[in-house]
Amino acid sequence: MRRVVIVGGGSAGWMAASYLNGALNGNQKGARREKKVHITLVESPDIPRISVGEATIPSMRHLLSVIGVEEGDFMRATDATFKQSIKYVNWARRDNSFYHHPFSRYQNFPLDNSGSDWLASDRSIPYMETVSAQPIICEMGRAPLMMQPWDMGSPLTYAFHMNAQKFADYLRDFSVARGVVHIQQNLIEVTQRDNGFIASIKTDGGENIHGDLFVDCTGFRAKLIGEVMDVGVEDCSQWLMCDRAVTMHIPYESHYPGMVRPYTTASALSNGWIWDIPMQSQRSVGYVHSSDFISDENAEREMRAYQGLDTSQLESRRIKFSVERRDKTWQYNCVAIGLSGGFIEPLESTGLYLSDLGAVALAEHFPFDDRHMEAMAYRYNRVLSNRYYEILDFINMHYCLSKRTDTEFWREVQKPERINERLQAKLDYWKMKPPTPMDFEDQCFSGLGNTSQRNPAFSHAPVDTAGLWNHESYLCILLGMDALHYDTALGSRQQRAQPHVYDAVIQRLREANKKLPPHALWLQEKVGMRHYATAQKPLGWVA
Repeated sequence: MRRVVIVGGGSAGWMAASYLNGALNGNQKGARREKKVHITLVESPDIPRISVGEATIPSMRHLLSVIGVEEGDFMRATDATFKQSIKYVNWARRDNSFYHHPFSRYQNFPLDNSGSDWLASDRSIPYMETVSAQPIICEMGRAPLMMQPWDMGSPLTYAFHMNAQKFADYLRDFSVARGVVHIQQNLIEVTQRDNGFIASIKTDGGENIHGDLFVDCTGFRAKLIGEVMDVGVEDCSQWLMCDRAVTMHIPYESHYPGMVRPYTTASALSNGWIWDIPMQSQRSVGYVHSSDFISDENAEREMRAYQGLDTSQLESRRIKFSVERRDKTWQYNCVAIGLSGGFIEPLESTGLYLSDLGAVALAEHFPFDDRHMEAMAYRYNRVLSNRYYEILDFINMHYCLSKRTDTEFWREVQKPERINERLQAKLDYWKMKPPTPMDFEDQCFSGLGNTSQRNPAFSHAPVDTAGLWNHESYLCILLGMDALHYDTALGSRQQRAQPHVYDAVIQRLREANKKLPPHALWLQEKVGMRHYATAQKPLGWVA
């Protein structure tokens, strides 16, 4: 039986433990399936955890399914709500305009010309509202599920908002009940073999824990992959300049806005952006900003002004971070999952996703024989690095396409040196035509180098495989930010027509209006959310 030792708990550690246990050992409590892997998680009782509201992407549903978690139980335990979209406010301009990036959209077969058709129209209806019902369903405040069994055709895709600390605690209890060993002690020593592999770790409780594979979930401290394996990091702050966040929980007892939004709001402020994540008992807000352009004190004042009502009695928390990636997330028999492997600001809700991906990829590339360790590590590193750069490019695009000039920060992020070369190659190509599926075949564009400048050990430069965002998502952002113009190619029209809204979108909206309940009502009826008195928020505040 292979022995896996996970160092560090929190969301990353317990996602890794529970997923590996579910994928490799079976996911049912008391199941008689023979265990292939013995999993031990060592967690320090002295390190405080970062407690913020987290938004996820739909891949979280796969992770929960493999672990063996029932969605209703998960939602009750973690204060969870539904998420169907990200609403971007004030990103293109500082004028209270917004657009949605939803999870579901209508696909016109066999040929989708929706982007080109919209560009040739008068653009009086937002692009995503012509191809997806979800933006308006979100603005209506509706849940993605019916009270009764679903009968509306293809289901709506959704993810979750949740309390990350409660999520870690829930997975801990779930995993320990299914055989994962939990040790609450501090790591004090690491013993390595002659070949560089980790042989064992020692704790301050006298435990000497041997293993075949060690997973580093110690966060930014990177106790194994950084301190022991001495794997360096690549600084990516040139393209994403934010390095701080000030956060606050806003309880519904005193600040309930009258509804639970079924989407994440990302509002651009003077020197960054603020997340607004609704849960069942509170909202979590966090101002992601750049310390080069605004002080922590001014950032906190701006965050509190965003809320509008008196928040002087509510505590805030300040977080420092670095936008960076580990040169290798798997070195010898040590795998970094979570913050120890890298970090990108969570504009597209990829914080937990990178831990999710790390666990899923490790299960798929699990080394049941040490002779396979090097080959598995190579592919794992390739997959994780490609996905990191895909996320980096996509988030970088939100900044560089902005037309805001009201602060030095927004003028700076649009400069050419703030756009990485992979993204610039895509944007240059899309000046000639809108994004289409084949653009992600191999991502080899004119002017893009063929080898990795950062890591020559990889024989090929990073590739955007559209593992997260395909041409449809890029079109959503590009058109939402008013970044594509093809008047010459599309031909001029004396009087442009209103955008065409697909019949399937209109029909879904009619059904949604009749059959989808308010989000808060679904939560109250299905997972026991409390009822709260409404507190009004002043209107008209502009970031």
